[in-house]
Parts: sequence; C-alpha cells; structure tokens
Amino acid sequence: MNKKFLIAWVVLFVVWFFGDFVVHGVLLSADYTRLPGVFRPEADAQRLFPFMVLAHVIVSGAFVWIYARGVEAKPWLPQGLRFGVAIALLTVVPTYMIYYVVQPLPGDLVGKQIMLDGTLMLILGALVAWLYRARTIVP
Repeated sequence: MNKKFLIAWVVLFVVWFFGDFVVHGVLLSADYTRLPGVFRPEADAQRLFPFMVLAHVIVSGAFVWIYARGVEAKPWLPQGLRFGVAIALLTVVPTYMIYYVVQPLPGDLVGKQIMLDGTLMLILGALVAWLYRARTIVP
C-alpha cells in the first residue's frame, strides 16, 4: 500500500458513500417508502449503520486495489469508464436482477437502481482513473 492507494481509497470511500446516499437516500427514497415491510424500519437501519460504513470502506478499498493492479499506460478517462462498466456488470446489474427475483420489488424500481448505481460506477471508475492518471512533467 502506498500513499496514492490510500488517498484513492479515502476519496473513493467519501464519494461512494455520498453517492449512495444521493441515489438511495434521496432519489429512490420515495420508491422505497412505498414498499412497507420490504426494507428495515429506520430505527433498525440506524442501529446497523456501522455495517453500512464498514461495507463502503471494504468495497472502496477493493475497487481501488483492482484498478491499481490493472491500470495501463493509456488515456485515463476511457480506461476509468471501461472499469466502471465492468464493475457495474459484475456487481450492480446482477445484484439488482437477483433482488428482483427474490424480493417483491417493482420492475421500474429495479431499473432505476441499475441505472443510478450503474452511473455511480462510471463516476467512480473515472475518479479512480483520474487519481491514478500518469502525470507528465514538461520541461
């Protein structure tokens, strides 16, 4: 672990945590409140909140670690977007599809979850690529 890795981990954690709050706590909040009994009551969710933080710490570190191992000497933005798409296809899309099968979630909600979280993965991919971009110094 080097300084660049740790900085990227912290930055990704903050942006991902905030992004998930915007997606799920703001944009999809009304959709979730229309589904009583599907999600935990607010008091239970608040009690378990440290697990939410821990999950974001873990996933942010893994995201940066995987990117850092595969980064190439290519333009950073297309590489970051490609990585974001790969992560979305590996995590977001199948996770919400599986939830759709096993939970009584409306299809339009699942579509919104996939689109919004998929967009967040593109942003995070671009961000980690920007943090890992090659800096050239012109003499």
